Amino acid sequence: MKKSKYIHSLVWFLIISNLFAQDIENKSEAIDSIIAVVNDGVVLRSQLKNQINIIKERAKKDGFELPEESVMEEQILEQLILEEIQLQRAERMGVRISDQMLNNAISLIAEQNNISFEKLPELLAKDEIDYGAFRRDLRKDLILEQLRDIDVIGRITSSDREVNQCLEVLENDIVSDSEYNLSHILISVPESATAEQFKEAKSEANRVINELKLGAEFGEMAITYSDSETGINRGLLGWINGNQLPTIFTNVIGSIKQEEFSQPIQSLSGFHIIKINEMKQKIERSEIEQMEVRHILIVPNQIIDDATAKQKLEDARKQILAGEEFSGIAKLLSEDPGSVDEGGSMGWVNPGTFVAEFENVANNSEIGQISEPFQSRFGWHVLEVTGRRIYDNTEDMKKMNCIRQIRNSKVANESALWIRRIRDEAYVDKRI
Repeated sequence: MKKSKYIHSLVWFLIISNLFAQDIENKSEAIDSIIAVVNDGVVLRSQLKNQINIIKERAKKDGFELPEESVMEEQILEQLILEEIQLQRAERMGVRISDQMLNNAISLIAEQNNISFEKLPELLAKDEIDYGAFRRDLRKDLILEQLRDIDVIGRITSSDREVNQCLEVLENDIVSDSEYNLSHILISVPESATAEQFKEAKSEANRVINELKLGAEFGEMAITYSDSETGINRGLLGWINGNQLPTIFTNVIGSIKQEEFSQPIQSLSGFHIIKINEMKQKIERSEIEQMEVRHILIVPNQIIDDATAKQKLEDARKQILAGEEFSGIAKLLSEDPGSVDEGGSMGWVNPGTFVAEFENVANNSEIGQISEPFQSRFGWHVLEVTGRRIYDNTEDMKKMNCIRQIRNSKVANESALWIRRIRDEAYVDKRI
């Protein structure tokens, strides 16, 4: 009897406990329920609500209309799902942003706002932005940016044919891509001039050309012969952008060089003679200081953490300082697919080639010095600068501008295809 009473009491206790637990769970779900399952992660209602509130505040501040609540909710939820998919992918690929890298990004933001790193939290607080949340969001944005660099931009290629076509266009369109300091002589004809009057004007223009060929000074000839308002000013037109030149001058300008003058150019107003005093191309001839660099990269993962990666490089550095070949150790140890076969050599590189963390160490290293291990967004490195030189990079700049232009033209399409692919590959269960 007592045993039966005990069991009966226990059953009631379990029923009440279960109902209490369900009540707590229901209340928790009401507070922050799951609105989408994304692979092995979730999107919470609080995330959706927070993003909706942010957009509503922005719309109120900037004065633009929003779509219906249900439409906006669906759009924002899809954005959160895509973000979760990308963050999961970044985690699998070992993409990480260290505190040092995060602080460097925050320092840049502070600098752009003309304040110190230490004053930024105070500035954010004035806009009711929590500094901790700001750091979390920025770290997430940097992770997503790095993932896109690896998965999209890093995979966009430009063929030799595309680059050569771009260079050809640049060469052929040199006029609109340049700026000219011009002088001008006009041998005019009356309005509604006859053929005979045009013939006489052409003869005078040819006489001017002949004198110029014999060594006459262009400015003096302009003062003597030009019917243009600029004639009294030695024919000077000053600096003019190539894309602002009169159409009748464009083809001629491209066929003459600095300090040269054209043959007579006929127009309704008469015959023009132009001279290029100076010219500037948007890509002017330039010289830069290049570095020759080699490095060893260790990428942390689920097995090798930051401390282990750093220790491996410290050991490698000791071996190199003890006399072992840098290239040999790099071939055995480095995880940079672009340089490992070359013994870590990255060749001669231009300023700004590397991410800031790598560039700073390289710039402050003496030739032949093996750096201490340091971290970048790609992992842990040691590097050696093996040479420095002054290099004329004009043609390289033209080529790099073409490559950048080609890549930029493909980024939007490639990004859309990438997003669609990783979205299709993911398991998503919306619960809204």
